[in-house]
Amino acid sequence: MSNITLGFIPEPMSLPIEQILPSRKIPPETQSLRKFIQILSSIEEIGLIEPLSVIPTGKDSNQYILLDGHIRLIALRQLNCTEALCLLATDDESYTYNSRINRLSTIQEHFMMRRAIERGVTAQRLAKALSVDISQITKKLTLLDGICPEAVELLADRQFSSAISPVLRRMKPTRQVECVELMVAANNVTIAYAEAMLVATPAAMLVEGKKPQRMGGVSQEQIAKMEREMSNLQVQYKTVEQTYGQDVLLKWTPNLRH
Repeated sequence: MSNITLGFIPEPMSLPIEQILPSRKIPPETQSLRKFIQILSSIEEIGLIEPLSVIPTGKDSNQYILLDGHIRLIALRQLNCTEALCLLATDDESYTYNSRINRLSTIQEHFMMRRAIERGVTAQRLAKALSVDISQITKKLTLLDGICPEAVELLADRQFSSAISPVLRRMKPTRQVECVELMVAANNVTIAYAEAMLVATPAAMLVEGKKPQRMGGVSQEQIAKMEREMSNLQVQYKTVEQTYGQDVLLKWTPNLRH
C-alpha cells in the first residue's frame, strides 16, 4: 500500500511577516471594503483565527511564498504584527493557491468561537470583532445544539446557513441524518431545501409529533406527493450507496484484465 503524503504540515508554525512574500497583488481599494475592515477588527480583538498558508521559496530558503491569506497578511502588517501563524505546504507542485485550501467550514467556525468563549472572550467582543449583530454570534454558538453526531459529521466540511439548524432540530435524529444525506448528495445544503424536507417529513419523525404549517402556495396534495417522493429518493440513495463500490469494480475489472 502506498503512503499518502499530506499537503500541509498539520501543526501551524509562527513565521516572521517580513519573510512572507505575496504571490499576487491585492488592489489598494480592497482595504476600504467591509470584508477587510471585518478581518482587521477580528485580528485586533481576538487574534488570527485562520492561519496563513505558505510554501518555502527553496529547500534551504528562509523566505516563503504566500498561497492563501493575502488580505489577512495586509491586516497583520497594518496592526504592526511581526509574526504570523502559518500552515506550511510540503510540496511544490503547480497547484493554484485555491486548490491547496479547504475553506473554513461552518462547523469549524462554530468550534473556533466556542474555544474563544472558553478562553474568556465574550460574545459581545466576538460580535464586535466580526462586525456582526450579537444574535448571529448566538446562533453560531448554538449551531449544533439538538443535532445528532451523525448529521454533524456529514456537515463537517460544508459551509451552510446557521438557519438550517433550527429546522433540523424539529426532526428526530434518524430523519436529521436522512435529510442531511440528501442535501449533501444533491450539493444543496440550503435553508429552502431543509424547509421543504421538513414539510415532507411524516409527523412520526418529528420531535413534537405534529406537522409544521404548510409552505405558502403548496397544497396538502402536493405535500403528500413530496413525502412519497422524498421516501422513494431516500430508498434509491441507500441502494446506490450500498452497491456503488461493487458496480464500479465490476465496470473496470474487464479493463484491468487486459
